[in-house]
Amino acid sequence: MKKILLLLLVAPYLLLAGYTSSISKISPTVKKRMLKGNSWRKGCPVGIKDLRYLKIKHIGFNGKDKMGELIVHKNVAKEVTDIFGELYKSGYPIKKMRLVSDYKANDWQSIEADNTSAFNCRKATGSTGWSKHSYGKAIDINPIENPYIRKNGRISHKASYKFKKRKHINLKKASDRAMLIVGDKAVKIFSKYNWGWGYYFKGAKDIQHLYKK
Repeated sequence: MKKILLLLLVAPYLLLAGYTSSISKISPTVKKRMLKGNSWRKGCPVGIKDLRYLKIKHIGFNGKDKMGELIVHKNVAKEVTDIFGELYKSGYPIKKMRLVSDYKANDWQSIEADNTSAFNCRKATGSTGWSKHSYGKAIDINPIENPYIRKNGRISHKASYKFKKRKHINLKKASDRAMLIVGDKAVKIFSKYNWGWGYYFKGAKDIQHLYKK
């Protein structure tokens, strides 16, 4: 009887300590943030009604649980929460997860903050066409540790240069574990859900970029 009572007392804490997420329609408050932050406006390829706001628990670089937020297309919302659930269970750390609206939709500033983000109504880098982010079907994850490396080897963000060599050196460091490298569990999780990886782009390597095929 004592063992049963102990389990009943401990169970709620075990549930609280596990992965949690939520999916909701874009509320007036979130829409206001998007408009003010310029991440969505009239003329974008996806309407507000087709986007979903996610709250996602993840492991921070300090090893503690944090709640983050992403906006994605409604068609991938459930699997995105499933993907991050598997990342959480694997121990994969994420530095920060805020809406790109908080950075005025400025991709540069979001990257400088090492922010993991998804929806952003913008053109693809080096193109006049819409980015996958404009459809809510792409995620840039830990962008400092997973930089955009041009064909000539140049990286725009100075803090990313120490991650240019794609090899784990010290897995005790969260920043090292945050690196996406061929064969890593995190990469396999995205692949399992049929998401592509910018590492395999011809020319420049967009290592932070995961997208729904």
